[in-house]
Amino acid sequence: MAFTYILRCADGTFYAGSTVDLGRRLEEHQAGLGSAYTSRRLPVTLVWSAEFARIDDAFGWEKRIQGWSHAKRRAFMDGGLDGVRGWSARTRAAGR
Repeated sequence: MAFTYILRCADGTFYAGSTVDLGRRLEEHQAGLGSAYTSRRLPVTLVWSAEFARIDDAFGWEKRIQGWSHAKRRAFMDGGLDGVRGWSARTRAAGR
């Protein structure tokens, strides 16, 4: 199994990652060993995670989420994929 996850950092920003051992990875983040980004923004809180059969699927979602704005990440956590429908730049530009 593999996981994609989103952490809320102490400064209110979000961090997206992927791992094969979610518990261990969260411990690493809390100890300041998870990433340079989160080590400067402790403590962190797990706010969303999803389980995948393959690590490459989890990694793909991590990269997808990393490209999203703070607002889009929040909408995704609140409403899943339905919460972010229509968030593409092309769709938003057409609605102006």
